[in-house]
Amino acid sequence: MTLFDAELESRLTRYAAIDSQSDAASASGPSTEIQWTILRLLADELTQIGAADVRLTDYGTVLATIPGTAPGPTIGFLAHVDTAPQFNATGVRPRVIRGYNGGDISFPDAPSLTLSPVEFPYLAGKQGHDIITASGTTLLGADDKAGVAIIMTAARHLLENPHIPHGPIRIAFTPDEEIGRGVDKRLPADLGADFAYTFDGGAVGEVEFESFSADGAVVTVRGVSIHPGFAAGKMVNAITLASKIIAALPQATMTPETTSDREGFIHATDMTGGSSDMTLHFILRDFERDGLAQKGEILRRVCDAVQAGEPRAEITCTITPQYRNMRYWLETDMTPVELARRACAQIGVEPVSVPIRGGTDGSRLTEMGVPCPNLFTGMQNIHGPMEWVSVQDMAQATQLCLALVKEASTGAVPA
Repeated sequence: MTLFDAELESRLTRYAAIDSQSDAASASGPSTEIQWTILRLLADELTQIGAADVRLTDYGTVLATIPGTAPGPTIGFLAHVDTAPQFNATGVRPRVIRGYNGGDISFPDAPSLTLSPVEFPYLAGKQGHDIITASGTTLLGADDKAGVAIIMTAARHLLENPHIPHGPIRIAFTPDEEIGRGVDKRLPADLGADFAYTFDGGAVGEVEFESFSADGAVVTVRGVSIHPGFAAGKMVNAITLASKIIAALPQATMTPETTSDREGFIHATDMTGGSSDMTLHFILRDFERDGLAQKGEILRRVCDAVQAGEPRAEITCTITPQYRNMRYWLETDMTPVELARRACAQIGVEPVSVPIRGGTDGSRLTEMGVPCPNLFTGMQNIHGPMEWVSVQDMAQATQLCLALVKEASTGAVPA
């Protein structure tokens, strides 16, 4: 057992049991009232451990300071409190499998579900670790409550050990990251960091500075409604037209289930309505701006073609920017990335930088002027019932957090 195992286990299981799912359909900020529960809890806990300047903003972000004990840049550490809307996150029952034996993991509330090290090789390397999962009917929420637990544990350790040299540290816990609304326009100024890190990555060693660029799209289809008994030549069924739009998109080469590595996609996330009106939601992803624009144009052309085939319908396609590849800004100054890599070396971890097939709050923060790479937490199989994390992986992420602030205070990075 490492210095931080028990605290990390306690924090994650406690935080994960708190429902904090976000909701893209909500216009409020945060998008769900339930997120305020964990935000208030974290603000109270930061105050209790002695953090300074603790406040919960009206846009739903917890901010706090760990005062510096040595010269150095002001570094921000961020994690998000919301869990993904894609799967049930109500009634999470975290459980700990101590000293994992290397075999299949079953789930008490879903007997047919099996987490296998054959199917998920990263698990095979965690024999002897303490594994946290949920019970099978919910996600766990290690994305990103593992990041929250890591930052809280590191903060408590630094505040109790003022002899550790580090510059000022700013902490931010954000809402609504899973729906692309985690970084309020006021956050960069309120954070006041020279650069920052999100703890929102997966496998040990990940130091990520490249993410998808992302747009969201909403397609509305208005048909012509009439009694089906008298519909001949008159009805225009919106469901039929919506289905034609989906079918006309490049299913074999441009969906999440058919792409990998640096390939982008068009993903239909939601389809609601009836024969009179349908609404389709899409997310568009690509690592390059040109590729992202191309995917938007493909969707528009498909909508235009279906509209042309049925002029009595009304089809609209609205595309909204979400975030851009953080690489565009970080590659001009790799200082925070190189610092993270050196900190990995300090704790005996080999840094690995691979493109994120997704985004983080760091994507938006970087675009808004605060360089913000993403660091590992250990979480795996996120957004589903087989989500899990190793306590020992989280402990290594906590050690990385501490190594980062010490490395920055040595003068290797200008204040």
